[in-house]
Amino acid sequence: EKGDFCALLASIQSACKIISRAVHRAGVDELHGALEHVNIQGEVVKRLDVLSNDTLIHFLCNSGQLCVATSEETEDIIRPPDYLTGEFVVTFDPLDGSSNIDAGVNVGTIFGIYRRISDSGPDGRQPGNIQDAFQPPKNLIAAGYTMYGASTILVLATEQGVNGFTLDTGIGEFIMTHPEIKLPTRGKTYSINEGNSASWDKSTTEFIAYCKSEDESKKCYSLRYIGTMVGDVHRTLCYGGIFMYPADARAKNGKLRLLYECGPMGYIVEKAGGRATTGKMQIRDIQPVELHERAPIFLGSKLDVEQVEAIYAKNS
Repeated sequence: EKGDFCALLASIQSACKIISRAVHRAGVDELHGALEHVNIQGEVVKRLDVLSNDTLIHFLCNSGQLCVATSEETEDIIRPPDYLTGEFVVTFDPLDGSSNIDAGVNVGTIFGIYRRISDSGPDGRQPGNIQDAFQPPKNLIAAGYTMYGASTILVLATEQGVNGFTLDTGIGEFIMTHPEIKLPTRGKTYSINEGNSASWDKSTTEFIAYCKSEDESKKCYSLRYIGTMVGDVHRTLCYGGIFMYPADARAKNGKLRLLYECGPMGYIVEKAGGRATTGKMQIRDIQPVELHERAPIFLGSKLDVEQVEAIYAKNS
């Protein structure tokens, strides 16, 4: 069982190494720019989106460990050939922040890993189905992201905790560089798209006003916003604070996807001692009903997120 899980992780690592090379060589290899179509999310597809998605699907389907996968870029579930069917379910965003690709800003891959819930059959090779993907984030057994920036950093969360690894390009391996990542219980930064402020609800507006306020007991928080979830959450993990993409008047259910972004990132933050919520309920408890459903999210330092929840409770 442990060997099977390690084999699955090895396949994800291999895909991320190839994506990392493509991201860092995008200008030289003419991988910048958009294609002529939009994805299932209605977003313009970039060349690197397609390369990243195809690479992950190839390695997962050939790992011998995959039951089903779902991707932000793909309309339906992804199944390996029957003879390669395994026990694990993987949900992934192949290249988070792709709107930032051409500017050379940090982008990343996000993934979540579950055990299948469908019957694997007497030979263990029974194909999975869409119900395997419809599991609440509390069922995750691991989640992680790989951030492609000045260096390539893989952060992996399991039941044992959260650790970070940096890709040593000289030997082509991930080396542990951030052991036992723990979030401070309160931070000094907040991360949100202020351009949406006219559409925020009362509770979000009230919390942001708190972040900007200053008195004898607190200084105002600093705003830090990259616009790539991987980059913003990684910074929050390292230094504490809160990342937010709330529901608003224009996006009633928020913008970020539950299966590919909110669920895995919420799991990582929780395992590092933080908290993840919609404002009204914990992310971990949401039961998915669609492959591409969206959810509002507030995640980060425990006391900051609990303060948001208290404001929502007061205003409900």
